[in-house]
Amino acid sequence: MAPAKNKRPKKDSEGSTSTFVRFQSQDYEKLCQKYTNTKEKYIDEKFPPEKRSIGTGLLSKSQMAKLVWKRPSELVEDPCLVVDGESRFDFAQGELGNCWFLAAIGAITFQKEIMDKVIPDDQSFGGNYSGVFHFRFWRSGKWIDVVIDDKLPTIDGELIFLHCKTRNEFWPALLEKAYAKVCGSYAALHGGFISDALRAFTGGAYKTFLVIEETTWDLMEKAAQGRALIGCGTHQGATSANTVLPNGIVQGHAYTVTGVTKVKTPTKEVKLVRILNPWGEGEWNRDWSDKSPLWKQVSEEERKRWLEDKNDGEFWMSMKDFCRYYSNLDICCVSSTFLDEPPTAPKSRRIQH
Repeated sequence: MAPAKNKRPKKDSEGSTSTFVRFQSQDYEKLCQKYTNTKEKYIDEKFPPEKRSIGTGLLSKSQMAKLVWKRPSELVEDPCLVVDGESRFDFAQGELGNCWFLAAIGAITFQKEIMDKVIPDDQSFGGNYSGVFHFRFWRSGKWIDVVIDDKLPTIDGELIFLHCKTRNEFWPALLEKAYAKVCGSYAALHGGFISDALRAFTGGAYKTFLVIEETTWDLMEKAAQGRALIGCGTHQGATSANTVLPNGIVQGHAYTVTGVTKVKTPTKEVKLVRILNPWGEGEWNRDWSDKSPLWKQVSEEERKRWLEDKNDGEFWMSMKDFCRYYSNLDICCVSSTFLDEPPTAPKSRRIQH
């Protein structure tokens, strides 16, 4: 059996439960106690496993006819909330057009203190498991504690929305359900702004910037040094959203910036940007991609440090190519020191796939 999520030390400052407002007045601890005593499994009457929680216009009639709500224990023998820690490589997008939300999740997995706050440590599928879980988001100027049951929408025994690549790991699916509850339905997540999701996970300040070759590198390097969260979006394209270009870039799509660095070749220093596709697959396939021969021009030490040839949705590209194919940056951080820069775009762009 895979290990359950490890307990984390309690926090007495900003992370303490006393700073959170109970969403819809639901008390996680009291619900856990009640259903542990009755030995029943919790069903959330305020976001029930019913059609109205899916919302309208998201699934077809045939899909809705086959939809079954199941608990993780009905899908696998050994469900875990988290297996070997939360990672940006854990999850893959489902039928829901919420790449903007997934791009933000990919960003926060780098910062344990944020993950600790969003995913409380006092829950698991072991011990006194009673089907009750809770997650925390920043909304309307305060942190809210959101309770859900663990019934998830499936078709033919498979999760239809956000799911883990590790079959018995369920933190992404449950986190998505909690946010869907806050927004009213899963359908409400079908299209959104990266900046909204980054704000919901951090309560931090954010700005949106146009990608401009003359200024964007300095901005990204400064943001990375300040441990800011960085999302980005590609140009919409002339045809339809979701079009995958021959070079592997998806038009009108949200991505996460997961790193910036400089490497030395025999003739010059090259600025590189590392980017994650929240689909969990599908990568840039030109200069400085995983299989690019340009990596042979850098030292073996730099190749070992930066290059991973895996089809996991994460890839490197040059700053020049980044500025060609990406249109905007969304930068969010708890400390707004570096955000003194004036925004060069009026607002984040709504992305729907």
